[in-house]
Amino acid sequence: MEKMRLNKYLAHCGVCSRRDADRLIAEGKVTVNGRTAEPGSQAGEEDEVMVSGRPVRTAREKVVLAFYKPVGVVCTERDVHAERTVADVVKYPERVTYAGRLDKDSEGLLLLSNDGDLIQAMMKGSNGHEKEYLVRVDREVTAEFLQRMSEGVYLEELDVTTRACRLERVNMFTFRMVLTQGLNRQIKRMCTACGYRVRALKRVRVMHVELGDLKPGEYRELDREDVERLYRDCGLERPRQ
Repeated sequence: MEKMRLNKYLAHCGVCSRRDADRLIAEGKVTVNGRTAEPGSQAGEEDEVMVSGRPVRTAREKVVLAFYKPVGVVCTERDVHAERTVADVVKYPERVTYAGRLDKDSEGLLLLSNDGDLIQAMMKGSNGHEKEYLVRVDREVTAEFLQRMSEGVYLEELDVTTRACRLERVNMFTFRMVLTQGLNRQIKRMCTACGYRVRALKRVRVMHVELGDLKPGEYRELDREDVERLYRDCGLERPRQ
């Protein structure tokens, strides 16, 4: 491997996304050959790179996991006070990190990988990748509510109008929603703006990958065909094994 920018190197090794790598570097938590790294530093396989005192190694094989995040599990790698994190539940031999957060009180599909470039591509909002949810609210789901939500909702606290999206009523209090955007707490904010409160939220699909018959806390490795499709749909070259 040729030397590359340190944030890209950490992403390539599956440590985190490039954005999070920039944060770790700025906080002085990354060293290269015993010296604290600076923004713009470079690294390669011949260098000794450490994050928070732990050595970083190039992942030998790129993997993608589909994980059913249970309610109560926190998507974080930073909060030392979190009672139960994704890393506590997913005991996988390679270090993997997630693409797209779910709130502590939400559940459903998380995709995890040891390829930071893939994670970055899946999370990038401008790529318009679909994410599908089942949402239960505290009031009857009306045609007017579905229409307003689907056309986009202005969120005052973020000063942004959400993209148009697809909704379908499932029953009196539940609807299905497909987003191509990933704003912070987007569905809950949209519902609140429309006078509704979310009671339960489950993500059931990310791009073409479905939650399927996974139970809370379980995960499965995606097969080669699914992984190759993810790379292709993200505009990335599938790494050779």
